Amino acid sequence: MGIFDSLRSALGLAAERDATRAADPEDLFGMSTAYVTMQADLGYDPSGEAALCFSGVDSSGFEAMRGEVRAILEAGEKETGTEADFVGDAHGYQWVVLADDDPEDLVTTTHFVADTFIEEGFGSRLLAALFAFQKEGTTAYWVYSFRRGAYYPFVPTGRRERDSSAEFKLESVLDGELTIEDEKEYWYPLWPEGDAHPWGGESQG
Repeated sequence: MGIFDSLRSALGLAAERDATRAADPEDLFGMSTAYVTMQADLGYDPSGEAALCFSGVDSSGFEAMRGEVRAILEAGEKETGTEADFVGDAHGYQWVVLADDDPEDLVTTTHFVADTFIEEGFGSRLLAALFAFQKEGTTAYWVYSFRRGAYYPFVPTGRRERDSSAEFKLESVLDGELTIEDEKEYWYPLWPEGDAHPWGGESQG
């Protein structure tokens, strides 16, 4: 099984079958306070980047919704300063990549995109939301699985390696502030492409 076949299983069909609670876009607002704890208690600074991973579908309704989201994000950039890009990766997944130095704006925009997918009937296409943090050259992610309705930490340290002790530390400090996935088998690694983020890919304009 390939790495992104496993991703499809962990964040997709298998996770949906084994879901313990329904995903709720409101869960994303938990990051509004979590980023403060990440800085104050753990020394991780927000990287100013977040992303939503989703699987596309060949339908006019989906493309219309996608175009609407893109237009609103472009219009909102002047007000919030949140830059948005649609990226496709080599594995067939699509991403909405967001950049903003204000963590609150990142959370709000991520919620808007996810909520629009759900409101338009495409919530099943959402796989994960990622929020990136940095500390002493290390990037840590909080991953929200839409199929499990929970967060989990992911701290890659090299090619196909992760810092499990750092992840458990993040879990212990943020547990209660975020809804964290109890079953570690669903803490699936979203390996970065080279030195980039997991959403590394070509811009779709």
